Amino acid sequence: MAYEVLAAAYDHLTSDVDYESTASSVVDLLRRNGVKDGIVLDLACGTGTLSYLLAEEGYEVIGVDASAEMLSVAEQKRDSRSTYTQPIFIMQDMRELDLYGTVDACICMLDSVNYITVPENLLEVFRRVHLFLNPGGIFLFDINTPVHFSEVEGRTFYDEDDQEGVFCVWRVARTDEDALFQYCVDLFFRDDESPDMWRRQSEEHYEYAYSPEAVESMLRRAGFINIELRSSISGDKLTGTERRAYILAFKSPDQPEEV
Repeated sequence: MAYEVLAAAYDHLTSDVDYESTASSVVDLLRRNGVKDGIVLDLACGTGTLSYLLAEEGYEVIGVDASAEMLSVAEQKRDSRSTYTQPIFIMQDMRELDLYGTVDACICMLDSVNYITVPENLLEVFRRVHLFLNPGGIFLFDINTPVHFSEVEGRTFYDEDDQEGVFCVWRVARTDEDALFQYCVDLFFRDDESPDMWRRQSEEHYEYAYSPEAVESMLRRAGFINIELRSSISGDKLTGTERRAYILAFKSPDQPEEV
């Protein structure tokens, strides 16, 4: 299971991710499309950073993730002094998404969609999201494109947080299945009692290289309309050279609620 080991170090190793800017762009998109308040589903929410930022903007946020370890970190971020409604976190596999009611928008960021490594399973995810969206609801997510995988295949990367005593090395390799890629992740934690000693833990991640066009086709099959392929959340057109693509889709406003 991915993110069992990595969860403890995830926030330290993604400190370069500009969550505030992402949240601002998401909020701007939602408000421009009529979702000025209401319920937002943060699918594959991880440690909940984006969930909390959206909640601060006045949205009721439901964070869903399959990793108990990641959600445990998210729960630790609760602040009893906060004046906004803090997110609700639910442990679920997105392929089996099952909410108590409908939502006004769903976001799924940081290439979480690529972790669904069987195309038919991704179609089921889209169908589940469509099911729990209100009529006229918004679905926004991003993917690592095939361009991204062509650039990282066979390479080794590292990241570190010396202050926290965490060092991460990961390698990317194509598997026997052409569009499936393996991330081999080694994490080294400095021993608190013996600073010169490090503990090593490892885990594997797999991502599938979906093309934006294939994703668009699946969204249409799932019932979505007005699908836009973008190079940014703000709406810049996709050129085909991007390593990351953003996809915006809508549920028809004329479609009755299904839940």
